[in-house]
Amino acid sequence: MPAEPNTRGFTGEKAVLHRYLQVGRDVLMWKLDGLSDVDIRRPLTPTGTNLLGLVKHVASIEIEYFTTVFGRPCPAALPWFAPGAEPNADMWAAPNESRQSIVDLYRLSWATSDATIAECSLDHPGEVPWWSEPARLTDLRTVIVHMIAETHRHAGHADIIRELNDGAIGWNSTSPNLPDLDATGWASHRERIDHAARATAVSTEP
Repeated sequence: MPAEPNTRGFTGEKAVLHRYLQVGRDVLMWKLDGLSDVDIRRPLTPTGTNLLGLVKHVASIEIEYFTTVFGRPCPAALPWFAPGAEPNADMWAAPNESRQSIVDLYRLSWATSDATIAECSLDHPGEVPWWSEPARLTDLRTVIVHMIAETHRHAGHADIIRELNDGAIGWNSTSPNLPDLDATGWASHRERIDHAARATAVSTEP
């Protein structure tokens, strides 16, 4: 993982945890760069996974985890989480939900979460009402780790959706974290993997 500047003034374990969280945030946000409003909204899996929806989802749950769980005020309305809301409404952007409004929501979630991390100890108790007993009684450390896992999971989804969208790959614009292959090299690599898969199928036939 590339080094990230510690701009929040965190130290020790908090600095390490926050670094991993922020790297995931940045990767997810970067996956929107250079695409049209249509392309960031297009569903590219049978279950509707799309880039802007991933950002909307992660922004929303991060705000909830770092406010509701610790009895802190939520700074934004999240109608897609309200009782009676359409299932999966947090996983896609309606026409009246602009790209900028969702990006702004994600940046607000960062600021809100970082304030909680700054003001509370890692052992600060919280309760996740949507977790089952007895796991719902937790602390800030566990919530940060959970949010790191959640963010990086969806950043991985975004990796695949972005590649399917326009072929763009990599960790970010300056550190791709992938072998330096051109289109021909990647095509050859994929063909080799496909050949290995088919050879395995043949070798395991009765």
